[in-house]
Amino acid sequence: MPKFLCLQRSVPTSGEAMSPAEMQGMYEKFNAWREQFRDNLVDLGGRLGSGKVVTAETLDGPLVEVKELVGGYMIVSAETLEEAAEIASGCPGLVRPGSGVEVIEIRTP
Repeated sequence: MPKFLCLQRSVPTSGEAMSPAEMQGMYEKFNAWREQFRDNLVDLGGRLGSGKVVTAETLDGPLVEVKELVGGYMIVSAETLEEAAEIASGCPGLVRPGSGVEVIEIRTP
């Protein structure tokens, strides 16, 4: 079955953090979603650490300006891109304003 890389993106925000009750509710929804799609979720990824942008050109300053950041990833097994997108769109972690997911087919030889 084809596999798809799902990049979880969000906009950096200085908004309020979720309350403990909101976090608990999100985790309950996440666990239910994870159980529903357990046969499709190949890798739920992990927290991403620091990274480095490597380019052929010199960039302004040592850091890249961030308008959108990758907050996580997962690998989903699905028959089609549409099915993978449907699975990814139900992830409860995508409820924050400005969050989304990019779904990309992983092609192997």
